[in-house]
Amino acid sequence: MSMTTIALADDHQVVRQGLQSLLEAEPDFSVVGETGNGIEAVQLVERLQPDVLVLDLMMPGLNGLEVTRQVSQRSPQTHVVILSMYANEAHVIEALRAGAAAYVLKESSSAELVHAVREAVAGRHYLSPPLSERAIEIYMQKAESTALDRYETLTAREREVLHLVAEGHTNAEIADQLFISRRTVETHRANLMRKLDLRTQTDLISYALRRGILPME
Repeated sequence: MSMTTIALADDHQVVRQGLQSLLEAEPDFSVVGETGNGIEAVQLVERLQPDVLVLDLMMPGLNGLEVTRQVSQRSPQTHVVILSMYANEAHVIEALRAGAAAYVLKESSSAELVHAVREAVAGRHYLSPPLSERAIEIYMQKAESTALDRYETLTAREREVLHLVAEGHTNAEIADQLFISRRTVETHRANLMRKLDLRTQTDLISYALRRGILPME
């Protein structure tokens, strides 16, 4: 029996422990690593190259959508299963666009999560009901549209800085987290503000809320 290797990324340790228990109850599932931070999740996947990353949508550092985007580029054989409390189609469509294989609501049963992981490994999409058909239809329609998305023009580093600025981190704190100089952070920050046509910190926060980078309260 071939083992499916799984990494977990959720900012609540008790959730990660619960996920590990229910996934490892499957004889062919093995949890090989875990983290509570989005930036660390990308690094973890690069290091371990797991078959599956089970990922919370809202994470400190980088949110699940940006983690998914970076994992899809850096470790394309890793299938991303998003876990989320948000059932709106906008989040689901963004997750699919970013490269997620599955989108599972946190209120789902453990059997549904296991099924989603198996579908992802098999190369299929899985979405929690009642999202499934409607969200995929909308996704396919949007995928055919060629409207320029300003976010897509940002580099991976600019996106990381955007997420950390939106969370309220200072330039010095961001420099420490990303192991770059403060001046480099300031350059990335200026570039992303220009690309997104944002003027002030308030504009940036509003954009982050609209884009789903920060959760709507």
